[in-house]
Amino acid sequence: MSHIYKLEIDESLFPCPAVLALIWAEDIRQPEASSQPPAFLAQALSAAQDKGEDAVSIEVRQRVRKMLRHGKYKPSGRSKPASEFLLQAALGETFPLVNPPVDVNNAISLESGFPGSIFDTDLSGNHMLLRRGLPGEAYVFNPSGQLIDLQDLLLVCRESSDGWEPCGNPVKDAMITKISASTQNVIAVLYAPIDEPRPSLDAWAGRYATLLREHCGASAAGYKIVVPDGSAGPDYESVL
Repeated sequence: MSHIYKLEIDESLFPCPAVLALIWAEDIRQPEASSQPPAFLAQALSAAQDKGEDAVSIEVRQRVRKMLRHGKYKPSGRSKPASEFLLQAALGETFPLVNPPVDVNNAISLESGFPGSIFDTDLSGNHMLLRRGLPGEAYVFNPSGQLIDLQDLLLVCRESSDGWEPCGNPVKDAMITKISASTQNVIAVLYAPIDEPRPSLDAWAGRYATLLREHCGASAAGYKIVVPDGSAGPDYESVL
């Protein structure tokens, strides 16, 4: 590992409704647009289509929505978690193929039922912050320039000259830090409900990091579980 990766939780979030997996990979292959689902994603899509809505239990979906429900933000309709969008897309055979790192993120989110965000580390930085969106905050989330209202959403922020700038959330990530053909390093966040058992989240984070290593050609990859009370357990779990 050649860098230190850190995700802080803003004190205003306590008691925090989420436990996070921070995943990273360095020196990945140049991400090219995906034309066919890779084997691991094809398997996840097949399993989802076989099981239908039961591919992710209603209990998991309810717990994820509870994790996100706060103030103005209601996790339903167009504001539902990205993991639910992906399940619907899988069942409707409209699942998005993007590029290898994003395909990894989407496969893990589809299988686990947990929303995920993935960023170009050279744009997001190695040090990030989780907080809630403030009144009036918004960012562009697609190439057409559409905005998402961020008030009361859980947000991942990057450091900027103006303070902590939102760049991701469990619904839609910002354009400013998205993966492109020039991306060399990535950092990702998997959002899980606070009561998710540690071994379960460890397993999903480990699989995420392993796929970044194997499918994206990373020279180094790993993860860390970030819990609100600071008891994150051991340091980075290498999957070299």
